[in-house]
Amino acid sequence: MYEYFNGKLAYKAPTHVIIDVSGIGYYVHISLYTFSQIKDQENCKLFISLQVREDSHTLYGFASEGEKKLFENLISVSGIGPNTGRMILSSNTPDEIQSAIANGQVALIQKIKGIGPKTAQRLILELQDKLKKQGGDALSTTIQSQSIPDEALSALVMLGFNKVAAEKVLNTILKTESGLSVEAMIKLALKRL
Repeated sequence: MYEYFNGKLAYKAPTHVIIDVSGIGYYVHISLYTFSQIKDQENCKLFISLQVREDSHTLYGFASEGEKKLFENLISVSGIGPNTGRMILSSNTPDEIQSAIANGQVALIQKIKGIGPKTAQRLILELQDKLKKQGGDALSTTIQSQSIPDEALSALVMLGFNKVAAEKVLNTILKTESGLSVEAMIKLALKRL
């Protein structure tokens, strides 16, 4: 329903803001990470996720579209609601959370308040699968300027191939071929792995 609000920050706290958009003040819940990104700003743009429950309509705001996407992926996991999703995003940076999920670091996720061992394992299991189905940038929280070989390597590792073996194959391809797109490099590597 809402994609983002762009307006004046009438009130800021580490857990929520009131953003004035054309004379209407919206109470928006935020993560500590988002607070750290907007704390020195008077005007800002927050990407919004509206969560509808029987007894409330709650707005959650994020400093970047990537953080919003990560939040929505987190709350899609059974047992993780919006408040727990916000807690996860408040405990680490979105990049650290994404990395922990992608690398299956159950211990790091388990350290977050409200996340037990079973929930941490379920979170990793479900989001790693989503990541594989949606492609390498499914949980991407920042636009990364990776080289084509690095992107191809990341994609191959996400597909479940051994990093060392994938690097060797990509290095061989780079010696014989030039000017390949990421897709073409991945296709060639898949034939050789």
